[in-house]
Amino acid sequence: MGTAFVLSTAFLISYVMYHVNVGSVKFQGQGWIRPVYFTLLISHVVLAAAILPMALVTLTRALRERFDAHKRIARWTLPIWLYVSVTGVVIYWLLYHAYAAST
Repeated sequence: MGTAFVLSTAFLISYVMYHVNVGSVKFQGQGWIRPVYFTLLISHVVLAAAILPMALVTLTRALRERFDAHKRIARWTLPIWLYVSVTGVVIYWLLYHAYAAST
């Protein structure tokens, strides 16, 4: 879990640095995929904002060996973290690869 936290932190830093330099990228998809994309994007952004403090609390409780309290929050943190990770990859693919030929 420590490695996952370190890698997620490194990704977050690189993601923010990338978007500071590049800005936002417009979604090119049309039709039924557009509302699917924005639904995924909105849920991803909201849960990504929520996961940071949850992950910090979960990690802190584990490091302090407060395992009962750690388990109570970890049962929520893990599935949200996984959802954010998977939807991030899907959003990236939709944004940069699925409709790249149409631009």
